[in-house]
Amino acid sequence: MAHLLGGENLTVSYATRTVLDGITLGLEEGDRIGMVGRNGDGKSTLMRLLALRSTPDSGRVTKRGDVSVGYLDQSDVLDGDLTVGAAIVGDQADHEWARNPRIREIMGGLVSDVDWHANVHALSGGQKRRVALAKLLIEDHDVIMLDEPTNHLDVEGVAWLARHLKTRWRPNQGAFLVVTHDRWFLDEVCTKTWEVHDGIVDPFEGGYAAYVLARAERDRMASVVEGKRQQLVKKELAWLRRGAPARTAKPKFRIEAANALIADVPAPRDSMALSKMATARQGKDVLDLENVSLNFQGDDGRKLFDNITLRLAPGERLGLVGVNGAGKTTLLKLLNGEIAPDAGKLKRGKTVVTAVLTQEVKELDDVADLRVIEVIEREKRSFNVGGKEFTAGQLVEQLGFTNQKQWTPVRDLSGGERRRLQLLRLLVGEPNVLMLDEPTNDLDTDTLAAVEDVLDGWPGTLVVVSHDRYLLERVTDHQMALLGDGKLRGLPGGVDQYLELREAALAGSTVTGGGNPVTSAGQAQAAGSAGGGPSEAEKRDARKALNRIERQIKKLDQEEKKLHDLMLKTTEAGDFDKLADQNKQLRNLTDEKDTLEMEWLEASELLGD
Repeated sequence: MAHLLGGENLTVSYATRTVLDGITLGLEEGDRIGMVGRNGDGKSTLMRLLALRSTPDSGRVTKRGDVSVGYLDQSDVLDGDLTVGAAIVGDQADHEWARNPRIREIMGGLVSDVDWHANVHALSGGQKRRVALAKLLIEDHDVIMLDEPTNHLDVEGVAWLARHLKTRWRPNQGAFLVVTHDRWFLDEVCTKTWEVHDGIVDPFEGGYAAYVLARAERDRMASVVEGKRQQLVKKELAWLRRGAPARTAKPKFRIEAANALIADVPAPRDSMALSKMATARQGKDVLDLENVSLNFQGDDGRKLFDNITLRLAPGERLGLVGVNGAGKTTLLKLLNGEIAPDAGKLKRGKTVVTAVLTQEVKELDDVADLRVIEVIEREKRSFNVGGKEFTAGQLVEQLGFTNQKQWTPVRDLSGGERRRLQLLRLLVGEPNVLMLDEPTNDLDTDTLAAVEDVLDGWPGTLVVVSHDRYLLERVTDHQMALLGDGKLRGLPGGVDQYLELREAALAGSTVTGGGNPVTSAGQAQAAGSAGGGPSEAEKRDARKALNRIERQIKKLDQEEKKLHDLMLKTTEAGDFDKLADQNKQLRNLTDEKDTLEMEWLEASELLGD
């Protein structure tokens, strides 16, 4: 593969801290690389260096003379006085760029709902991000570098971007480097992973899942080596502690070797361990929205929610997805009692204690002048975690705040640190209903894994709004969707089903929005052939199918219960070969049940239920 660009001995330091220490690496034709690491470890710095947007303290970046590099910064770099159309295509006439099918596809995928004639400064943060991304992608570049491209993109937008990057070049052409905390995206598009940590870069083959497995094996091997080294350290330390006469009688090289062993102790990486927190006792009744309707702000007759009902059970774990503006955050506010519906009611259990992690984490504004540890000490000075007593200092240290960081004023924390602090602040309040609005914003992959770890074992009721499908599939048991039609819809098929529903909805309408001239001919044809709905014969067949499918699902549920009981007995007997066979049977049952549930949904959609 041909070399495109690379860095040699790149070093960058800030004050007393070295972020990158003599890094040498490069991009070749066909590279699809994801970059991961903790916040502040130098991912964006390295990307800016390779994109020739900044210069290192030492070392150099070289690229082949004809290589074009496109770079998407995290910050807003668009001219706010330009219209959306001018920001993306410049002064090209519509007929000029519209002849290119790739450009039409990018416009439809990213900015179909954005007013083509609106000024950029009038757009939301998410719309500006999509306009900047569209501007970059319509250009012809050999290398594309994207710094957090999934920020402000919904599930649908992330899926579109993944498809685009996978098909943009042939397998042995072009290259891209992406920094993102979206682990599904990393797995979907990347064939290599660079982990940036402690001033170095470790390369791994494969996407995020392969990287996690490889890193675990690397850490296991390192722990074996470290164990042996520690034994040597103990022996040499014991030898060094002997009296001065004994030491002077030993060869000098032995003293130097012992000192080298001690000096070689690696600096510990930041710990990140979130522990299970207690929750208030939860009764049978939690939160119920019954026949709730809510008009859009301005009361123009349109409904954000139209007669929706949602009942949360004790210990339920619900994920919410939906198009931007469909009301996901508003739904959380309804559940929390922050806003009242125009019709319908909220029923709240007597023992319910709610906590909400908002997108902006504005709740910390009133404690901006306090230090991290003071914020937690305001709640309590000691906490019971997993049956053990912890001080406030010990607790915030478990959340990754070192002794020095604990005394940092809240106003000086990064976005990810503010989010971690507010999550801990919520948990020490011992809620039994936890609502998280885009909790993955500003968090690196290691921190996300730690957050998921505490959510896995958290016993209360959990509602998560997120575009991070990896998180949703990990910590919630089922998902529901807001599709912008005022309804709340169950998703037995998960996020994949949501994307299918969105594609079907878009296929029935023009992809234009707000004067955007982009139109899909295929979608227009689909809309034209939609007709006037199903016939009575089709509805009868659908009703029969529903009855048949429900009987089959009920039968599978019974078989599944029996199999679970058998697996429990097999586990107690220690027959793991038999258990493996039973586990295979269970997977087959689950696959069959998933297929039936999809058929049930299709029949139900036909009837309009």
